[in-house]
Amino acid sequence: MAYYEHVFLARQDITSQQAEELVAHFKGILEERGGKVDKVESWGLKSLQFRINKNRKAHFALMNIDAPADAVQEMERQMRIHEDILRYMTIRVDALEEGPSAMMKRSDRDDRPRGDRDDRPRRDRDDRPPRGDRDDRPPRGDRDDRPPRRDREDRSEARTGDA
Repeated sequence: MAYYEHVFLARQDITSQQAEELVAHFKGILEERGGKVDKVESWGLKSLQFRINKNRKAHFALMNIDAPADAVQEMERQMRIHEDILRYMTIRVDALEEGPSAMMKRSDRDDRPRGDRDDRPRRDRDDRPPRGDRDDRPPRGDRDDRPPRRDREDRSEARTGDA
């Protein structure tokens, strides 16, 4: 049997419990055909980078699978039919990863406490040279070369040629 990593996205309208039921349903399909699911991770409801079938969010789930190819093909066929599945991707791997996936590690990193921002050394603003960007400029010169503006009536007469 081969090893696969399978990720699928389910609609945002379903609950987390229904997303877990979907995982159990597809896990059952694999087990009926002689495969087994080593690890299941639910990544939760996440925002999508672009809309998929009018959905801006989706429930993400990862399954590490040890199953024959025909079992995986049947699971994918059922996913194409199922209305709650937006997208799926199955990748064949040489060995299944132990421990949490990269997505779960990232969320652990986000949960750790951050140091107080006052702990950082503050940059002293006095070490910059003076800007001197206003006083050292020459005058633009394009304003003094123009004649004064005419009134609206004068301009309209000049366009029509009545003057």
